[in-house]
Amino acid sequence: MVSPSQVYRSTRSSDKQTYSFEDVVIQGLASDGGLFVPPEIPQVSQDVLFGKWAKLSFQDLQFEIMRLYIPQDEIPDADLKDLITRSYSTFRSSDVTPVAKNITGDKENLHVLELFHGPTYAFKDVALQFLGNLFEYFLERTNKDLPSEQRKKITVVGATSGDTGSASIYGLRGKKDVSVFILYPTGRISPLQEEQMTVVPDKNVQTLSVQGTFDKCQDIVKAIFGDKEFNSRHNVGAVNSINWARILSQMTYYFYAYFQATGGKAEKLKFVVPSGNFGDMLAGYFAKKMGLPVEKLVIATNENDILDRFLKSGVYERSDEVASTHSPAMDILVSSNFERLLWYLALEYLADGDSLKAGQIVNDWFQQLKTEGKFQVEKVIVEGALKDFASDRVSNEETLATIKKVYEVSQNPQHCILD
Repeated sequence: MVSPSQVYRSTRSSDKQTYSFEDVVIQGLASDGGLFVPPEIPQVSQDVLFGKWAKLSFQDLQFEIMRLYIPQDEIPDADLKDLITRSYSTFRSSDVTPVAKNITGDKENLHVLELFHGPTYAFKDVALQFLGNLFEYFLERTNKDLPSEQRKKITVVGATSGDTGSASIYGLRGKKDVSVFILYPTGRISPLQEEQMTVVPDKNVQTLSVQGTFDKCQDIVKAIFGDKEFNSRHNVGAVNSINWARILSQMTYYFYAYFQATGGKAEKLKFVVPSGNFGDMLAGYFAKKMGLPVEKLVIATNENDILDRFLKSGVYERSDEVASTHSPAMDILVSSNFERLLWYLALEYLADGDSLKAGQIVNDWFQQLKTEGKFQVEKVIVEGALKDFASDRVSNEETLATIKKVYEVSQNPQHCILD
């Protein structure tokens, strides 16, 4: 029997249509412009969390989490375990996402989650190695015994401000029946990331440099997904964090990091996460709502601070232009995944648990964003968000100062602490 967390709907839909896990992975973005969400978030008991899950390896923990969102009849246990094993065999650490503990000394109790052990050194490898194998799995099953002219193919289109592009390419390069097109803003990504994307020899990969900002690239991608005829003809798929499988893959390291930091004991922790498109932080929200005892999820943003402004004012407003900062992966105007959080907040605080009403509310908000460049939510929505989140913004100067301090601590930890 399929549970409510194993079917999906669009954040902007006010009808009863639901989608399978395979549908949402292959389609990426809903035809109405919304993002796919499970209408219910599964609950995990404290006994299971600290009796079983705390002792598991990263791979076994990911299996347990994914099983809650993927029905057995879509991906059987043996196949799901194989997908997970192959996806993380490319990582340089056996822990996949290890935690460096007490980096400023025992008093600070400050830990750093290392998400750079994948093939491109980007945290997005955690999700995109799995997503690449998932695309291949579904296509192989669909195309089994079909002649070449009848085989289903996917055209993956993505926008990147740096790390998504290279991680996507390295997750999808050489995959049969998959073509990849990655758009990036000219001169606004690091030279290393540009080289990672543009020197790949695989014939199924194409990179496109776009004059403008990341948001211009993202707008082009969204326009492609919104063109139903083009979408149908080329079977367009998404690798950006709008793809639900990205969020699902990233949930695991919140649980795994928590267990590493606490030794498997139930303690309150805060997760401080740099946030641009809000996909990484959204995975933490799901972990918290599933039962992980997280005190706060702290959104750290640079001068492109739409999320910080929202939590302080209740106004979701697109700025006139993107500030160019020392953290270019966060240089965006609109945080796409924030729509998913808004749907759950609308469901709980405005729609009395009615998912159809929540879809209408969210659709109205984003139509207003499209026409007016902003929308304002009810006070109860902000108050609800602040139960789980806090936020702050930092300038370029503060970013450099923090890097300097952390470097000094790593060189001489007994004499330096962070403020």
